[in-house]
Amino acid sequence: MNAQDEHTEKGFSVTGTAPGPSGGAVSDGDPGRGRDPECGHHHGYLADKDGYLKRLRRIEGQVRGLQRMVDDEQYCIDILTQVSATTRALQSVALTLLDEHLSTCVVRAARAGGDEAEIRLAEASDAIARLVRS
Repeated sequence: MNAQDEHTEKGFSVTGTAPGPSGGAVSDGDPGRGRDPECGHHHGYLADKDGYLKRLRRIEGQVRGLQRMVDDEQYCIDILTQVSATTRALQSVALTLLDEHLSTCVVRAARAGGDEAEIRLAEASDAIARLVRS
């Protein structure tokens, strides 16, 4: 199974093209909210904002569970196993966000060309480097 299949299997859209409930870009009514301040486009992840929030809340619960495990003085290896599972869950969210960013913001900038394309590619490269180091 490749990373894209894994993200889709976990309930995330990896294309960034799914419309919001109104059929258009997802927004909470604030016309500036969710827009990139530099290019004015909506962030790609907004198409599945609810999915991201659901997953992050689940991860938050995992972290609270880790706190309880330490408080209950559970076995080190059991705690480390749960830390690993939480780390993998965060990495999955990060990879899915990166997929969304590449398929929306970076592609849009590359089509436009010029300085914006170079900036978006550099940002994506830096983000990938941070993910690889973590």
